[in-house]
Amino acid sequence: MIAYAANLATIVAIFGILAATLNFVVGFAGIFSVAHAVFFGLGAYAGAQVALHIVPDALLACVVAAVVAGGLSLCLALPALRVRGEYFVAASLGLQMMATTLFSEAKAFTGGIGGLVAIPRPTLFGMEVSVLPLALVALALILFATALLQRGAFGRTLQALRDAESAAEALGKNVAAAKTLAMLFACAGAGIAGALFALHLSFVNVESFTMDQSVLVMAMVIIGGTGTLWGPVIGAIILLSLPAGLAFVPFIPATEVGAVQQIIYGLAMTLLMIFRPAGLVGDLSKGRATA
Repeated sequence: MIAYAANLATIVAIFGILAATLNFVVGFAGIFSVAHAVFFGLGAYAGAQVALHIVPDALLACVVAAVVAGGLSLCLALPALRVRGEYFVAASLGLQMMATTLFSEAKAFTGGIGGLVAIPRPTLFGMEVSVLPLALVALALILFATALLQRGAFGRTLQALRDAESAAEALGKNVAAAKTLAMLFACAGAGIAGALFALHLSFVNVESFTMDQSVLVMAMVIIGGTGTLWGPVIGAIILLSLPAGLAFVPFIPATEVGAVQQIIYGLAMTLLMIFRPAGLVGDLSKGRATA
């Protein structure tokens, strides 16, 4: 039971990083991406390759994953500079679909459909460590960095872009630089989450980085509260604890847990949009989520 709880806590912390970084672009910058799982996957594969072929050092794997995912964030940043709103959602959807195919076919890097197996247990300074404390520290650092950026000039620029991009540009804000940096931070964070995910499971394949995963992370952000600091983490806790709780309900067959889970997800999001559109942590008095 302790091992099960530790495993669940690790997954929650990793997805908390994913949700917090997606919230940075969705909640603070108003860039609605449905391709966050792409950078999660890039980080996972990069971290796994480091562990398999160089050394299973968790810090090195996370740094390489952040560099790879952050560097390739230009694939999403460039469309964000030219289109906005529903057009950008469509562009990110196309990127997600293309990446899923590439993950399946790029066997030299990803292992193809079979994925990468036998990833060594992570080490830190030569000693084997659990992923849980690493994930918790990474989550804390991401939240701390988010809070600092949000309260600074960069955060105010992002909020101006979210509320009125044309007005912000007319006032002299560097829209291109702000969007690019926001995507870089969010995608690099997703890469770190991916590396930790690979080191924790010792196995990764394309099934973990599909559109379903991007939608799940978006649901965490929306349910917790977009534009809030702790909302995405709370959303991750709720959505990942739900299947664990359903598994212990005696009258739900094990084969039907997934279907029941999807029904509950849909119902919860529908009710939230009706009764609490700002999310669980959002400020209803202001009509939208705030930190």
